[in-house]
Amino acid sequence: MMPNRFAMRLKHPGYIFSFVIFALVLLCGSVYAQTQDARPYTLVTVAEGLDYPWSVAFLPDGDMLVSERPGALVRINAQGEKTQIKGLPPVVARRQGGLLGLALDPEFEHNRLLYFSYVARGMGGTGTQVARAELRDDILHDVRVIFKAVPKMRSDVHFGSRLLFAPDGKLFITLGERFDMRQAQDRSNHLGSLIRINPDGSIPDDNPFVGQEKIRPKIYSYGHRNMQGIALQPGTNTIWAHEHGPKGGDEVNIIKPGANYGWPKITYGIDYDGTIISTETEAPGMEQPVTYWTPSIAPSGMSFYTGDKFPDWQGDLFVGALAGTHLRHLSVNGQQITAQDILLEELGERIRDVATGPDGYLYVLTDSHDGRLIRLEPRHQR
Repeated sequence: MMPNRFAMRLKHPGYIFSFVIFALVLLCGSVYAQTQDARPYTLVTVAEGLDYPWSVAFLPDGDMLVSERPGALVRINAQGEKTQIKGLPPVVARRQGGLLGLALDPEFEHNRLLYFSYVARGMGGTGTQVARAELRDDILHDVRVIFKAVPKMRSDVHFGSRLLFAPDGKLFITLGERFDMRQAQDRSNHLGSLIRINPDGSIPDDNPFVGQEKIRPKIYSYGHRNMQGIALQPGTNTIWAHEHGPKGGDEVNIIKPGANYGWPKITYGIDYDGTIISTETEAPGMEQPVTYWTPSIAPSGMSFYTGDKFPDWQGDLFVGALAGTHLRHLSVNGQQITAQDILLEELGERIRDVATGPDGYLYVLTDSHDGRLIRLEPRHQR
């Protein structure tokens, strides 16, 4: 009888190996498809071709403003069409510097005031500044600088720089310590601090260090490393912020007036070359983070979800991850983090900003020369 050729091939090691690989490919494809189906969202690209987009703000008419770190501000409509806003002051775009945070005045519909942070040149180097201007007909009018971080430095990193209006109308500005850790504990300058000012740049009378000698009165809290996320917890007056650690030790903090957040005296990270920055992770008079990440995810952007499109996400916190190339979902109960999930890892892209839109969807910006503005929609909606 002639041997069964198929049976003989199956006994050959090469055919067995090929068959196993083929089966694994089919299995992985099936698991991936099931994982895709299990995700509660689909992704819609609203706009692309953005040049290192940094921050997004939502206009009352449904359009969006996006800052591009190299120094451009664009308006994006629902169809993804982009219009460049004119009238920006000179912006120093180098390494981590450029055009950064955006915030609309709480009364924007009436006064058309836009606030933006950017890096500017001055005596001694560069530094974070905040300006406000009236936005009319895609032009910034009456641009006025309302805050300058001092001192200017030659460093091209750790500028902060997110903006947030609190319910009382005060403006918060997050700053970095310009990669000089000593500055974060020195309250005679602004570096490594959270700043609180009135919308015109003046000092609120109830700031925690007003009237104290050798302390900058615009400082609200200090001991921060490089803060690139800040958000107001819904239903409360509680402000949360996150900051980059060195090698490990990224932190999420609840902000308290006058508080010291410890950098570099306490940290959960080490220096980039492996040396120890501090042997202490806690100390009297210094705040502990709500949570921290080691290894680092390099957090950027931050938003509590307040929309109605994802009911299970109500009140939860979302943080963009640069090194982690994902969107981190933190389940929140009061002032506790109860669980964490990783979203958007399928993109494999750095997430620079995340924000809840007035339409109830969640939006993210991807950080690249060909960056995108992406909307998360419920899967059942499509």
